[in-house]
Amino acid sequence: MELEPGRRAQVSMTVTEADTAISLGSGDVPVLGTPAVLALAEGAAVACVADELEADETTVGSWAQLHHVAPSRVGAEVHAEAELTAVKGPRLEFRINVFEGETEVARVEHRRVVVERARFQ
Repeated sequence: MELEPGRRAQVSMTVTEADTAISLGSGDVPVLGTPAVLALAEGAAVACVADELEADETTVGSWAQLHHVAPSRVGAEVHAEAELTAVKGPRLEFRINVFEGETEVARVEHRRVVVERARFQ
């Protein structure tokens, strides 16, 4: 594995009823729930490094700090843009921004750890 800071990836989703704060139990409004924002952000981080990992390796999330700053209604298209900002041994650090169009929805700082898949399971 030769990971270098600066790698980027983007993933997107359409907000569904299942992604709302009401459905996820994180609030009582029918907008994109924070747990779904975090899952999208983590998906972008995973995509950012997936093609550089060995077949027997994976990454697991170990920490996140999330600022959810704007709502997104059901039907909205949102996307997360991840950048690998640091590689410290097996620890990977990411900056992730989530947008609906040009509107910032969330900012996330996230750490993942490279682990041997078989040993982790």
